This record gives sequence, structure tokens and C-alpha cells, in this order.
Amino acid sequence: IQAGQPVFGLVWMGSALALLVSAVMGALQLDGIERALVVVSALAYVFGVQVPTFSINVPLNNTLQRLDVDAMDEAALASARRGFESRWVRWNSIRTVVASLVSVTLMSVLLWL
Repeated sequence: IQAGQPVFGLVWMGSALALLVSAVMGALQLDGIERALVVVSALAYVFGVQVPTFSINVPLNNTLQRLDVDAMDEAALASARRGFESRWVRWNSIRTVVASLVSVTLMSVLLWL
């Protein structure tokens, strides 16, 4: 999905870059709990969303994409699914929870300002 999709790449990497820039600006301009929440949120996003996406989910997607499902029998399909599904779903769930918490935290900081 990421190959040849400039909009996907822009949104994916742009979100991390925008949040890191915001964290640096927040660290320089905010103080107290607001500063801590912005910085911790940025770090949580990078390490809880972006790193697992890049190191776990994308490689699993690439492995899945390389499968020739038309040439596979039921046993091979089931085996491929067992090797893929639980790990992908687990990490996608973690990424979703972390991204949601980061979003709520950053929106709360904006409301406090």
C-alpha cells in the first residue's frame, strides 16, 4: 500500500513530523503539565504508533502481499493466516489505542490553553 502512494506517505510520515515539530515548539513555549503532556504524547506516538507500523505491520503486509493466494490450497492459506493475523491484529490494536490516547491528550492540552 505504501509503494507508489505519495498521499499515503505524506500523511504517514507527515503526521509524525508535525507532531515532533509541535512537541519541540510546545517544549519551548509551554511549561508545567502542558509541556510534559505534549512531549510525552509525541514520544508515545512515535514509539507506540510509528515504530510498530514501520517495523511490524508494514513488513507483515508486504509478506501477505507476496503470497500467491490463487496457487495456495486451503491448508497453506490457513497456515499463512495463522502466521499473520494474530500478530497484525495485536499490533494494530496497540497502535489504535496509543493513537487514540495521544489524540485525546493533545486535544485536552489545546482546550486547557
